[in-house]
Amino acid sequence: MSDWTAGYVADIGYTFGYYQELNPHRIKLAFLSNRLVCPDVGVACELGFGQGLSANIHAAASVTTWYGTDFNPSQAGFAQELGMASGAPVHLYDEAFADFCHRSDLPEFDYIGLHGIWSWISDENRAVIVDFIRRKLKVGGVLYISYNTLPGWAAFAPMRHLMTEHAEIIGAEGRGIVSRINDAIEFADKLLQTNPLFLRANPLVGDRIGKLKEQNRHYLAHEYFNRDWHPMHFSTMADWLSPAKVQFACSAHYLDHIDAINLSNEQQAFLEEIPDAMFRESVRDFMVNQQFRRDYWVKGTRRLSTVEQSEALRKQCVVLVTHRADVSLKLNGALGEANMSDVIYNPVLDLMADHQTRSLQTIEQALAGRNISSGQLLEVIQALIGAGHLVPTQDDTMVSKTKSTVNKLNDTLINKARGSSEVSYVASPVTGGGTMLGRFQQLFLLARKQGIKDPLDSAKFVWNILAMQSQKIVKDGRTLDSADDNIAELTAQAKLFAEKQLPVLRALQVA
Repeated sequence: MSDWTAGYVADIGYTFGYYQELNPHRIKLAFLSNRLVCPDVGVACELGFGQGLSANIHAAASVTTWYGTDFNPSQAGFAQELGMASGAPVHLYDEAFADFCHRSDLPEFDYIGLHGIWSWISDENRAVIVDFIRRKLKVGGVLYISYNTLPGWAAFAPMRHLMTEHAEIIGAEGRGIVSRINDAIEFADKLLQTNPLFLRANPLVGDRIGKLKEQNRHYLAHEYFNRDWHPMHFSTMADWLSPAKVQFACSAHYLDHIDAINLSNEQQAFLEEIPDAMFRESVRDFMVNQQFRRDYWVKGTRRLSTVEQSEALRKQCVVLVTHRADVSLKLNGALGEANMSDVIYNPVLDLMADHQTRSLQTIEQALAGRNISSGQLLEVIQALIGAGHLVPTQDDTMVSKTKSTVNKLNDTLINKARGSSEVSYVASPVTGGGTMLGRFQQLFLLARKQGIKDPLDSAKFVWNILAMQSQKIVKDGRTLDSADDNIAELTAQAKLFAEKQLPVLRALQVA
């Protein structure tokens, strides 16, 4: 019998994550910042979509037609259920890459995305994907791909290998993958307690084992315990993609664009002396000890003039999706935590605090006289997008066209929150993507849809849902036993929701 899993963990579902980098709407500002022409994305494809949350959100919240595959039929089934609920143009399959990539009914794509797939598949599947990109990505089209990177994984790779060996050789098959993961982590921890020379040569390994203990076992199963696990250098990735005729464009992680929080002045000067852009990326990975790259590649790089770049940038619109009081002026980069200039950042944040969509030109005009240059403003926007506080937005026409499918998808997701906390995202027609919203907050939204607005009444509504399932709130590690205590905690959360999250959700046309 053939192994349809191809060595990939299949006996435990992947997490219900949403990955904003897969949103094609985010490409434009990143490309414009690097003076690159960005295509309009009418047809897109996601390879290895997991539970399909990202693909469904992006299909419902945009006018882009989406295709995709994930070999796991359980995950594909959930993804297809969401697609049918929203009515969005999405075509999702449960086929292996070799089968899907050779379908005769697939169109050419403006955009192909792979998030967290490349490092966990065989060379055979990589060759299939590269051939697919070569044949199916349009000229001018964009490839988004993320992968585990060297040198950042070099120290931990031997420990990962040892843990997977333990899970395969020592772990009892009948106990299931979660038990085997727990045993492997416990074994690794006991090994490090013997103070082996490996730990002394790689002291940060102990910290990473400590973090593994706290992480979701479903995530760990797919991250560490597949048969294939291949971190690679940036240059190796470039060699792999060369037959597909794509060229490196820029990072899809906006904070990577801010040199000040990632590189010292000496490092920046060193990099500037390297004439080859691709080799410069490889050297930069050593400077920041890169562990995970999120990159855009494009089939046919075209550059804008400075005039074209300036005009296009000023048209880009953003919205603040964090309550103003909760925005920290600290950013985390490769150099650690950095303090942003309040003289530059606060005026932008104060202007955007009403959660209204504004273009960069409108922001620039409103802040005239503040001595904030256009270059500084662009860096502020990039930094706040990278930190998750600002999000690029669609124009009003797109918002109107997608409102119906977004509402249908969100109704389905919010109704699922009655019995589960697995999905923590909803879609927004304003951003063309997803926004995080926890289970209780989704249920508060459900209460409002039913005309319940008072915080105490909302709390009672949610408590009735929980009590029906014999569920109770855990606060500060302690289970709240009485109904009164649960309702009191839910009331406090409902008040906070109305004060901080509801205004954002209204601006995003989710509420």
